[in-house]
Amino acid sequence: MGTDCGDGVRGLTPATGEVPGAGAGSAPRDAGMDFGIRGFLETSFLDWPGRLAAVVFIGGCNFRCPFCHNKELVLEPGRLPAIPLGGVLKRLAGLDGWVRSVVVSGGEPTLDPRLPGLLGRLRSAGFGVKLDTNGSRPDVLARLIARGLVQAVDMDVKAPLDAGRYRALAGVPVRVAEIRASVDLLALSGLPHRFRTTWVPGLHRREDLTRMREEIPAESPMIIQAFSPRRVLDPALATLAPPPPAELAELQLACTRVAVTA
Repeated sequence: MGTDCGDGVRGLTPATGEVPGAGAGSAPRDAGMDFGIRGFLETSFLDWPGRLAAVVFIGGCNFRCPFCHNKELVLEPGRLPAIPLGGVLKRLAGLDGWVRSVVVSGGEPTLDPRLPGLLGRLRSAGFGVKLDTNGSRPDVLARLIARGLVQAVDMDVKAPLDAGRYRALAGVPVRVAEIRASVDLLALSGLPHRFRTTWVPGLHRREDLTRMREEIPAESPMIIQAFSPRRVLDPALATLAPPPPAELAELQLACTRVAVTA
């Protein structure tokens, strides 16, 4: 499994993002509960820039992106074994304090009503938390930020904020106003955040990139990720070649230039 991919937050220790006085690895009493965790990656250098982080994957998603590479989490999360939070915390405690941050990814974590409880347990155990989301639940995102349960957010933006284009890339009808609300919320939140787009040749157009960069606030980073044909939700994309590294670098540079000059 893998994801689609700062500190200074009030109440945190800036150097680590920890809750003052909390001890990493101290399992809460309800750590054996099923918090919806269906995947666990012990260490990642890619999912939280500048940090060594663990990643937990929450099952279930309201999108059906044809290029999704976590299709088991999306289509059949109930068939995946539940991973108790206590087991995650115990394993991280055994890493001698090297991992002090956890990325909560999916699927789409904001769909799960247990998410605030999970984030609260991770925070009370002393971990910084980053959330990966598709931005379809701005109300949930706003409450998590207001409660200080997340210290950073990565939001996947599938297409320009147009109902037709978004449906084509998300695989289902999407309320684009909610995506826009999440974009605005993160831009104004003061939290470290990034907007990410998985670039799929043939599904995305160059004009899409221009529109998306214009719709995302210039001060917010926009990251272009390469499509991978492995284990995709739509079998028709399994033979599609990923974008060449040079093309991906060109697309990323275009986004960066727009952000700098806007």
